[in-house]
Amino acid sequence: MAVDPKSAGNGNNALHSLVQAERLVQIAIVLPAAVFIGWAGGTLLDHWLHQHWIYIPGLLFGVIAGLVEAVRQALRAGESQPDGKK
Repeated sequence: MAVDPKSAGNGNNALHSLVQAERLVQIAIVLPAAVFIGWAGGTLLDHWLHQHWIYIPGLLFGVIAGLVEAVRQALRAGESQPDGKK
């Protein structure tokens, strides 16, 4: 069952807190996941192309992508405070 975060804060404060906690967990997971995916993609390209350096740009790409997404999610989570405070 999908819960609309905007309507969750109207009547049920505990449900809204749970939705906020889930958003913060997403922020904590997105950066290591992006770094791992970038590293794994670079490592696969290293093996496929018989190189030994491609994992480094893959790792950097994963770090940058993870930071961008974490900042986007943090800004989105900060906008949806229950009483309009930022």
